[in-house]
Amino acid sequence: MRNAPGRLNAVTIEERDLGPYGDFEADCPARIAVDLFGNSWLTVIVYTLRNGPMRPGELRATIGHISQKMLTQTLRRMENMALVERRRYAEAPPRVEYELTKAGRDLLVPIFALGEWADEHGDTVRNALFGET
Repeated sequence: MRNAPGRLNAVTIEERDLGPYGDFEADCPARIAVDLFGNSWLTVIVYTLRNGPMRPGELRATIGHISQKMLTQTLRRMENMALVERRRYAEAPPRVEYELTKAGRDLLVPIFALGEWADEHGDTVRNALFGET
């Protein structure tokens, strides 16, 4: 339920039976989803690519404060996870672009939801950790 554009008013949490995933709770696919957010640059790159393909230099300039090595490693990891597609063009000089796949675009939903949560509760958490500023 939303009370303003983009704002969640109430969240209904219900447990669903999603079927067996293996012998251990760690086999649950939700663990993969949570692990995606463990890589701080992955979500930043997904968010940055939200409006369409970009070249690595554009990505780095837009993101800021990310090393070339970290950008390359994260993009390769994302490509292996089928979150981005790397497109090479046979031009001189060679050109490479990265674009979100459907799975990558769908990841924007929880990223935006987490952004809303941070907007609403970030100051509370910061004050609890570091005191009133």
